[in-house]
Amino acid sequence: MIRQNMKVLVVGSGGREHALCWKLAASPLCEKLYCAPGNAGIDGVAECVAIKADDVEGMVRFAQEVHIDFVVVGPEGPLVGGLVDRLGEVGIKAFGPSAAAAALEGSKGFMKDLCARHNIPTAGYRRFSDAGAASAYVALKGAPIVVKADGLAAGKGVTVARTVEEALAAIDEILVAGRFGGAGAELVIEEFMEGEEASFFALVDGETALPLVAAQDHKAVYDGDKGPNTGGMGAYSPAPVVTPELTAQVMERIIRPTVRAMVAEGRPFKGVLFAGLMISGTEGGREARLLEYNTRFGDPECQVLMKRLASDLLPLLVASAEGKLAGMTVQWRDDAALCVVMAAKGYPGEAKQGGAIGGLAEAGAVEGVTVFHAATKGGAGGTMLANGGRVLGVTAQGASVQDARDRAYQAVDRLAWDDGFCRRDIGWRAIAREV
Repeated sequence: MIRQNMKVLVVGSGGREHALCWKLAASPLCEKLYCAPGNAGIDGVAECVAIKADDVEGMVRFAQEVHIDFVVVGPEGPLVGGLVDRLGEVGIKAFGPSAAAAALEGSKGFMKDLCARHNIPTAGYRRFSDAGAASAYVALKGAPIVVKADGLAAGKGVTVARTVEEALAAIDEILVAGRFGGAGAELVIEEFMEGEEASFFALVDGETALPLVAAQDHKAVYDGDKGPNTGGMGAYSPAPVVTPELTAQVMERIIRPTVRAMVAEGRPFKGVLFAGLMISGTEGGREARLLEYNTRFGDPECQVLMKRLASDLLPLLVASAEGKLAGMTVQWRDDAALCVVMAAKGYPGEAKQGGAIGGLAEAGAVEGVTVFHAATKGGAGGTMLANGGRVLGVTAQGASVQDARDRAYQAVDRLAWDDGFCRRDIGWRAIAREV
């Protein structure tokens, strides 16, 4: 039985963490909510603590000092860095995988090898640490082809090369120039997969996997999927391409085999498995293959999932940590949800910092809209300032994806931020199917 009056700590500072805090603050089981380090928007629903997310020892000390009952780790860095392990050593429960299990995201080579050993459908690949050998392999295979830094690279270590020259340049950037440091000591070269991408989520408690709903995001920075890739310029859920039949297929062929494989390899996984899928085929004959695993909620996918989630989030996360998901169910609202990311001009390059953002209250007053903060800080006189690349996630619920989008852009248009921009076509795939 889950205890009452819990003190909960959320680790992280982005839009994902604001959405998690927003949902956890609504739980009747949560008496006190902290977020470290948080941001100026999160400060409205949780007490923010100035500890960097990757400061494992500082986070553990704080959790002990204030007698935290449960920790929810948002970003991948602290997971790969062993925060859940260290908390466990001092008797504090946490949501998220051990460092050994977080290797599913922390090492693309490990993930691909696991798939190969356990017959989990994914793209063909090779691993390289020598630039000459990698370049020779690309010359043999041709393009399009995908080049990935092995480790965590803040979402910037993947190149979908349309030409051999692009692939060779990516290899040099990773292995010769060392752009990603230790994360690029090795790389993975994969076959290019055609199809439609989707984000699939499942809670896992080591043995049981409980499917959540799917979403789709928009990686490219500009309308029409133009420009460089980003951490995500928007997302929506449900994703019409992920039918009930495809959900069953993904659970049977990808998620549950991965859970069993991690147990077999002595790395039982607890937390949320975020499977990036490539879906090919046509209606009635679709097939999903695994692009990659993330071992935490996506951003901005988390924002739309939290808006649609009808169940209390906290018992689900605790059950994942305690190995008690068997028999649990998750309730979802029938509504759709859509998130429009407001970014600072210059993103995903050098983003313009410090601009004042007005109209937040007016935007949040649109029916069904919640404005999640991804990178903000307080300024003089109560002003809100941009403090990063992706700054706000304007997230709306509606009867359909089209309805949610209309509300989201109505809210966007109430913002007063000269240095901000967004895509204007979020949700186009789903809306084309709704027509």
